[in-house]
Amino acid sequence: MAIAPPDKGAPPDPAHPRNGFDRFFEITARGSTLSREVRGGLATFFTMAYIVVLNPLILGGAVDGDGKKLAISAIAAATALVAGVMTILMGVVARFPIALAAGLGVNALVAYEIAPQMSWADAMGLVVIEGVIIAILVLTGLRTAVFRSVPTQLKTAIGVGIGLFLTIIGLVDAGFVRRIPDVAGTTVPVGLGVNGKIVSWPMLVFVVGLLFTIVLVVRRIRGAILIGILATTVLAIVVEAVAKVGPPFVNGKPNPKGWSLNVPELPKKIVDIPDLSLLGQFNVLNSWSRVGWLIPLMFVFTLLITDFFDTMGTMVAIGQEGNMLDERGTPPRAKEILLVDSLAAAAGGAASVSSNTSYIESAAGVAEGARTGVANLVTGVLFLLAMFLAPLSLVVPFEAASTALVVVGFLMMTAVRTIDWTDYEIAIPAFLSIALMPFTYSISNGIGAGVITYVVVKLAKGKAREVHPLLYGVAALFVVYFARSPIESLVY
Repeated sequence: MAIAPPDKGAPPDPAHPRNGFDRFFEITARGSTLSREVRGGLATFFTMAYIVVLNPLILGGAVDGDGKKLAISAIAAATALVAGVMTILMGVVARFPIALAAGLGVNALVAYEIAPQMSWADAMGLVVIEGVIIAILVLTGLRTAVFRSVPTQLKTAIGVGIGLFLTIIGLVDAGFVRRIPDVAGTTVPVGLGVNGKIVSWPMLVFVVGLLFTIVLVVRRIRGAILIGILATTVLAIVVEAVAKVGPPFVNGKPNPKGWSLNVPELPKKIVDIPDLSLLGQFNVLNSWSRVGWLIPLMFVFTLLITDFFDTMGTMVAIGQEGNMLDERGTPPRAKEILLVDSLAAAAGGAASVSSNTSYIESAAGVAEGARTGVANLVTGVLFLLAMFLAPLSLVVPFEAASTALVVVGFLMMTAVRTIDWTDYEIAIPAFLSIALMPFTYSISNGIGAGVITYVVVKLAKGKAREVHPLLYGVAALFVVYFARSPIESLVY
């Protein structure tokens, strides 16, 4: 449910769009307005702009099998370019408010597991292969059929789990929740801040920004989330100017009281020329002859499962947040959404920035009122501008953007009331989906646990016919996904 109240004036008449632009994007038909779409697009960009900084740090910090590294400046430019183009494409083709960018988790897999066993071009070639396979699955209707085979209440649980996942992402990104070092006698894996205390200015900025955003949400202020991000950024800039907090690492040593990633200070220059030298640097065949067939096959399978089901969960969560799902829990133009997402995976590999995927942070824009692809046009254009305005896009710190993720996590959590917790046959799979997403930091793990448990419970109750035939195949694939390491050890 959106937190933004309707714009003042006469309510829009869905039967009478205002112009051709309105008719194409169905702005009035979905009960939205142009101003809401712009606010939503801005909010989505600010909550996911960090990827332009973070993706280069992840990919640029790894070495491939030939001992080579990718240029950080080139990764940043290509990351912004692909995100901008694919987000706009999603807006025009699917007309659904989901933005896309290089996928977190997938980029780490590419950087630290795939690339070290081959060249960067080979690793990105596997990403292209994975994207093409998913696109074929969409065009044949299989991916959409699998999506529809999942029970509605389990889809709801997926959306709730993603809400909790967003919340922990926000809390961790802001440094409010941190991993406790492995020391003797320590049994708690995470804790509050540093040694259970709020000891830094960035953490205090996050807390103040979060409380301020919550107040705006409770008072139903239009643009609450976006205002919260911008106000917290201004506060962060002032704090950094006065306290000189600094980055998370100083002279190679950790600075636990520093900002999580971006240091919020006004840049010395605003415009920079993008380096697009990584575009087209991929090879789809060499890895298979270099390391054998099994390793590339398992990597492609892992990428496939991750992208396939992460997107399914994301579009359900976004549709649920914006009240845009039909009675089967399916958003409008589901096939187009999945097709663009598949093409984005291949595009990310072709640009050497890892698989691009739908971002759950888009929920921040939906919470601001976005309901159509117009919000994507705003977000996409901002990503394209970020290629040239990279220094300016680095001003917003995690501590400011994370306030939106926590608030949106709450909004998505409210759907938990629609699950029938008295029916253990759906309640237990739903619970495992919800719990494992934040606890394992993976949407796919949560979906896999829920699907496998649902199938096992139905079989145990003698209700095998109630399970869609495709769901048996999905459960089997997830079993392979979870057991891929033992399978590899048996073959080699």
